[in-house]
Amino acid sequence: MEDKKDGKLKLFLTLFLETLKISAFTFGGGYVIVPLLQKKFVDGLHWIDEDEMLDLVAIAQSTPGPLAINASLLIGYRMAGFAGAMVTLLGTVLPPFVIMSVVSVFYIAFRDNRIVSAVLKGMQAAVAAVILDVVITMAHNVIKDKRIFPILIMLAAFAVTIVFDINVVFIIIVCGVLGALFMRPKKEAEK
Repeated sequence: MEDKKDGKLKLFLTLFLETLKISAFTFGGGYVIVPLLQKKFVDGLHWIDEDEMLDLVAIAQSTPGPLAINASLLIGYRMAGFAGAMVTLLGTVLPPFVIMSVVSVFYIAFRDNRIVSAVLKGMQAAVAAVILDVVITMAHNVIKDKRIFPILIMLAAFAVTIVFDINVVFIIIVCGVLGALFMRPKKEAEK
């Protein structure tokens, strides 16, 4: 009984500390945090496999709210139920809350400081690179499985986003419906 309690405590502590570290040292939002969550929970701890992580990210993207928080919540829930979700929520929200509290106190000094402005501009380039890495990694995983339909959906969604001025929410809904309609029979056939 005591070993089970210790194991649960260790799980919660790991979930909290890992999401806290990732959140504390990541700038740029959810698309930057997602590859770091993947590196930690898929590649590092081997708690989640790559396909499941892609599914969790897809759910996190289609759920209202910030992607980073949604992804952390889903990982926490997957690993330890509701309590795990609350632990990862706290680990993810705490660093930005503290940082924004400090920044708000010194807002005027930060706003007019050229060095801070230059650092933030440099961070924008790094964020763009990390987001590009996420896109390439996710696209590579879909292409490597040689599943034609998801590739066509991905290319069509990209083309529609670039060419037409259509709300992204509409594109996500259409892609979700198409995926549910056409991928479900395949999953049932595999069983």
